[in-house]
Amino acid sequence: MTQLARDNLPALKKTGTYYLLHVTVAALVAYAVTGDFLLSLTLSLLEPTVQAFAFFFHEKAWQRWGRTDQASPGLSAASS
Repeated sequence: MTQLARDNLPALKKTGTYYLLHVTVAALVAYAVTGDFLLSLTLSLLEPTVQAFAFFFHEKAWQRWGRTDQASPGLSAASS
């Protein structure tokens, strides 16, 4: 597991900062809607936690399959 973390450190750091941002925004929105601090904190932790895991695996899939080739069909120097 340590090797997995080491191999994916940039993605894990990005996921962590995204998580903190997401929790903060979700807490502010939930508080604005409910007016209840404890409820807003509870709601704001649930969804971003699930999203953080989804984001990490999305990032890994994007790194593997989302890249485009250097010479994509339909894109040439003439069309620039």
